[in-house]
Amino acid sequence: MTTEDTDTSSEKLRVLIVGGGVAALETVLALQDLAADRVEMRVLAPKSEFVYRPMTVREPFAFAGARHYPLAPIVAGAGAELIGDALVWVDPERRVVHTTGEQEIGYDALVLALGARITPRYTHALTIDDRKMDETLHGLIQDVELGYVESIAFVAPGRMAWPLPLYELALMTAGRAYDMGIDMPITIVTPEDSPLAIFGSQASEGVAELLAEAKIQEINSAYVEIPAKGEIVVNPGDRHLHVGRIVALPELYGPSVRGIPLSEHGFIRVNRFGRVADCGPIYAAGDATDFAIKQGGVSAQQADVVAESIAALAGVEIEPKPFHPLIHGMLLTYDEPRYLTAQITGGQGFSSQFGTEPTWSPVSKIAAKYLAPYLEALDRQETAA
Repeated sequence: MTTEDTDTSSEKLRVLIVGGGVAALETVLALQDLAADRVEMRVLAPKSEFVYRPMTVREPFAFAGARHYPLAPIVAGAGAELIGDALVWVDPERRVVHTTGEQEIGYDALVLALGARITPRYTHALTIDDRKMDETLHGLIQDVELGYVESIAFVAPGRMAWPLPLYELALMTAGRAYDMGIDMPITIVTPEDSPLAIFGSQASEGVAELLAEAKIQEINSAYVEIPAKGEIVVNPGDRHLHVGRIVALPELYGPSVRGIPLSEHGFIRVNRFGRVADCGPIYAAGDATDFAIKQGGVSAQQADVVAESIAALAGVEIEPKPFHPLIHGMLLTYDEPRYLTAQITGGQGFSSQFGTEPTWSPVSKIAAKYLAPYLEALDRQETAA
């Protein structure tokens, strides 16, 4: 089947958004606000729902599961069309994308919000995967409760993904063991100079205090190999640790889109306005880009930048602002969460804040200008119903 969009009679800019995650939905909602009467939007996504993945970290502990939201009403409510298919490759010269369903879909502006590919780094470790968190870790937490686990190490590879879930799992596991009256050593091994160093010194110090209170040992500036089950080699120093279980963050790789120039590990290189070089009106946002920090709130900020750029392309009188990341993090613990905020420059956090009160609103795991209040309203409606 072929769907060739060649009608140029419409004055609206045809925008095709590829993906069904945070960056894609934030782009749709932002464009609805900025340029609804100037754009004709389509969303190409292989799945029919949006999963609030940052909350899956609680599922192995028998807390309520992460929310699932049908994509169709969100996309339709923003005045866009949802196409249930997956991207195969992009033809920038013809301004057409090719799909697994053998469609050709034309565009005037293309947004690639594909996310990253999760890949286990270590064979002899349980890999954190927020697409199947409960399936992966529920058995481990049950073994902790029954006293079958003598010790656990939570490990980050040298090229790590977003580190926050590693600390959340360690803190919640320590809390569960304490509740069961079990004295179980827990260690976090990470290449970071200090705990959650990306948030800057003040926040990192606050996290270090939390770890100390939970009796969680930390080994920083460490690069790890896991040659066998229960064995960890820490470098520099060739230090060997032996633990009962090992839980590790994955490595992330880019989507490696055919037809698009890529940077290292398959990620999409973009400028400060989210535009891909030498490809015409193609933009990218979220984990698919080569920006080092992979986090929902950051993805949303990239999407807002892209939406402003496309709105200007569509003729809206707006001066697009370049990407200047501000990260908000909600650190889940076994009791009350902690809230971290930092400006990011040169890959490092500064002006950091840490405490029991959030600095953003609405309070959510994913701090997004459009998506966060939208989902909060949906949740309120469901509660009222």
